[in-house]
Formats: sequence, structure tokens, C-alpha cells
Amino acid sequence: MARLVLHDTALADGTSASLKTGMSLAIEDGKIAWIRPNDSADMTGAEVIDAGGATIVPAMVDCHSHLTMQGGSHWIQRGDDPPAVLRQVARDNAKRLAQAGILWARDVGAPSADGVPLTIAVREEHKGKSGVPYMRVAGTWIGKTGYPDMWVTTDDDGLKDAALHQLDLGTDLVKIYMDAPGGVKDSPFSVVALRAAADAVHKRGARVACHSGYLDGARVSAEAGVDSIEHGMELDDDTCRAMKRNGVMLVSTLSVFASWETFARTTTIDRFTSPEGRERIAKRKEGTYASLTAARRAGVTIATGSDFGGGSVRAGHLAWEVELLVDAGLEPYEALAAATRNGGKLYGVDHAGHLDEGQPADLVLVHGDPLSDPRALWRVWAVYQRGARVA
Repeated sequence: MARLVLHDTALADGTSASLKTGMSLAIEDGKIAWIRPNDSADMTGAEVIDAGGATIVPAMVDCHSHLTMQGGSHWIQRGDDPPAVLRQVARDNAKRLAQAGILWARDVGAPSADGVPLTIAVREEHKGKSGVPYMRVAGTWIGKTGYPDMWVTTDDDGLKDAALHQLDLGTDLVKIYMDAPGGVKDSPFSVVALRAAADAVHKRGARVACHSGYLDGARVSAEAGVDSIEHGMELDDDTCRAMKRNGVMLVSTLSVFASWETFARTTTIDRFTSPEGRERIAKRKEGTYASLTAARRAGVTIATGSDFGGGSVRAGHLAWEVELLVDAGLEPYEALAAATRNGGKLYGVDHAGHLDEGQPADLVLVHGDPLSDPRALWRVWAVYQRGARVA
């Protein structure tokens, strides 16, 4: 592959609040060969792309996605669509992600067919292909006995075996639902049971993601030392300190609330349009934003995800999450880091979400400065995957 130089661009990688301008980046053999100021860039024999006015950012990592589901106001019902339909939804979603500059998707829950999570086949179908994200998948949800049949349901005694069975089926990680059935706010599993499950999964080289809508489930997850708390709608200072102490990351999904707020105007569904429904959403949103503030105060590492498909958001809208993280009090570079390098850390690939010489050239050019205007991440001009332009 000939050397390609992206000339006279700006750089933002989530490590600094300052934009680097007057830069050039060379791609050779699918990797970033060098990053240099324009006046020291060697363009001899290279194909030169005029990137003036654009900013290069790392390709993004959606740490909370549901590839087989389409999102929208009927997202729950759509999970019951036939497997062939859900597989096609995954194909369409994968293309949308790449076009939006999202080249890593961490799938945290999918329906199953004949006892096997659909995302395993989705991952294998897309492995090695260009123009679609790299994928790691959790299989289906593991929840407390009492949840619907499409889930794997168990109690404390069976939690570890249920988690390991997901890995036996071929998943990359395990998703445990730490809200109890019926709106009960007590944790569905004990610290002892969850820690035993997490330890067993870690011994297999895999990770554990825990959905948490209520404080007690978050507390148990933090004390058990899982890898991530997803959503984290209720976190207090003690729980956040335990997260920091045990290396538990927070995956924010603020765009879910913003999406629900739009449904108050675009749907006739009572849970979104009624005064009671709006008030309920507003309270949950307020609590989630407060939880994010507490996590940041405690020094918890924050990654982010859109919750597309399994929530109401659509695929490819991770930029919305970055905007909302800034609204919630993060500096723009911190929000960018949540969607890039922090997400890559949780995903488990060292170069994911980074711009480093010698590493695969997975990067995005956007129009504008995401360190002063996070909306620039919506304005994707070009996407390079392993050095080849895919969008």
C-alpha cells in the first residue's frame, strides 16, 4: 500500500484540552507511520490528501450497543422480531456505525435463537471485513429468576455457572442485569455470588458488564469488582469510591434520556407523553447526571455508549453521547476520551481509541474542533480503517 499523507490537519486524541494544528499524519501498510508538524512532514512519493480545516480524532468506541436491535420508540417489541430480521438489522447497524466513525462495538445483550445468542454469528460474519466495526459480544442478558424467557435467568446459586455458560457458547464478555424483576430496588444478587461469577469469568480472560438502574445493584457490582457498571443511574459517593478502588469503570448512556424526551413530541405513547411519564423520566435523568458527577469526583474512569438498539437510540449516534457528557460537566477532551481511549481500555484492545505511531490507522476526520464544539463529531468527513478509507 502506498504511503498516504493527511496534510495540514488538526489533531485531538482525548489527552489534552488543546488542539494541535498544522499537523500531518502518514499512513503506511495500514498503520500510522508518523505524526509530524507540516514543516517536517516528508511527502516524497506519497499520495497527499488536503485535510485542511479538518480534525483527526481516533475512531470511536461504542461501549454499550445492541447490534441486532433497531432502537426507536418500540425498541422492546423489536427484540421479538424473527432471527433473520434481527441479523439483517445487525448488518445495517454495522454499516451505520462505520459511517459515523465508530469502529469498535461492544455488544452488551442480544436475543438468542436455539439457545445461542445471535450476536455470536453476527460477530463471525463481520470478522475481518472493512467498513464495519470490530465487535466484542456479551451474548444474552443474565438476570434474576422472574425475568422473561428470552433472558437467561437464575439465582445466586446458579450465577457463576450461567456466566461461564455464556463464555462456553463463544461470547467475549458477560452481561449481568443488576436490577431485580418487578421494579424491586434491592440487588438481585449478593456480593458473594457476583464476586464468584466475576472471578471465574476473569480467570477465563473475559470481562463482566453489569446493568445498574438502582443504587443497591450498583453497590454490589462495585464491591464485587466487576469490570463495568452500565448506565449507573443511581450512584452515591461510597459506591463510586468502591468503583475507583476496585477498578470498575462507568459506562454512561445519557442519550437514552434525551431520546425519550424527543418521544414526548414525536410519539403518542403514554409513558413518554403523559405528565407522569415526563416527570418520571426527568427524575431518572436528574439522578443519572448526579451519579456521573459523583463518579467523576471519585476519579472513576468513564467510558460511554449509546445503548442503541437495546435502548431507544439508533445506531451511529455516539456523538450525541459526547455532547451530553459535556452538558453534564465533563470537559470536551474528557468526553472525547470517554468515547475513544477509555472505551478502548474497557473493550480490551490497547490501540482502540488511540492515535499512536506504529498502531493501526483507525481514525476519523471531522469538520470542526471537537475540543470546543463536541457537535463536530457529528460532521464526519472521512473514516479510515486499517489505513483504507471506508467512509
